[in-house]
Amino acid sequence: MARILTGIQSSGSNGEVHLGNILGAIQPGIELSKKPENEAFFFIADLHSLTTVKDAEVRLSNVYAVAAAWLAFGFDTDKNTFYRQSDVPEVCELTWYLNCFTPFPMLANAHSFKDKAENLSDVNAGLFDYPVLMACDILLYDAEFVPVGKDQKQHLEMTRDMAKGFNHKYDETFVVPEPLIDERVMVVPGTDGRKMSKSYNNYINIFLPDKQLRKAVMKIETDSKGLEEPKDPDTCNVFALYSLLADESQDIEMRKKYEAGNYGYGHAKQALFELIVETYSEERKRYWELMEDKPQLDQLLKEGAAKARKVAQPVLQKVRKKLGFN
Repeated sequence: MARILTGIQSSGSNGEVHLGNILGAIQPGIELSKKPENEAFFFIADLHSLTTVKDAEVRLSNVYAVAAAWLAFGFDTDKNTFYRQSDVPEVCELTWYLNCFTPFPMLANAHSFKDKAENLSDVNAGLFDYPVLMACDILLYDAEFVPVGKDQKQHLEMTRDMAKGFNHKYDETFVVPEPLIDERVMVVPGTDGRKMSKSYNNYINIFLPDKQLRKAVMKIETDSKGLEEPKDPDTCNVFALYSLLADESQDIEMRKKYEAGNYGYGHAKQALFELIVETYSEERKRYWELMEDKPQLDQLLKEGAAKARKVAQPVLQKVRKKLGFN
């Protein structure tokens, strides 16, 4: 059985999980975890979020929202392991050990640091050290494969370098992980046509109550063509989002309406809203059931952390012994 590990971000000013997260990460991740030959370790990276989110209540709310979203979409916590990063303190100890073997230039070259290096007053030590904590998130669990986007590929290469360097000095200690890069990564357009992102504030949170969800959909930007004019579906943000959720017959029908004219963008937005509600009706219901039962979420995450620690502790003990800390 192949062990697959991935960290789930819980940063941002709120815990909203948007349509881009669902189509680009949650659904593909869950499908990967369902394969009988795979064992998935999925964790909520709340320690990583501390580099930017300092408000304790916001960070906790983010964790609950992310956990509820993944569980609402059917992540199997019996077959797999689902936990909160901060519930496994072993990762912090291992981070210190690997810090003492990681050269400064490697961290200074990391994208996560270089992107903000021009304003060093805004860079905390946690952000600079982000790649080491990420490496320990992976190496602590003998993960064999890590799904990564192209923007995270560098950090995984650094993880591999850290593992190989330690193994070279102290014999085989860590499993050296392989990247799982999906070249077909889905780019979900936001309400303004750019990639859907909290950073751009152009996202659609499918878990909003109907009235608020419809309002968010109605904000999608379109051109100024009138009701009677034929419209080009291939240049329309509304149609782009609709086609990601629609089946083939729905897609064809909507395209015909665009090209025939006498079909306004308001009609298209209403159709998209209805499709979102229909497509995710069960997930939306389950999400709010979970969000209204925080003790259940805490219990599931604690059970997951207990499973994760059973794997983490022997790995950490092996490192301690080789470093002379036993």
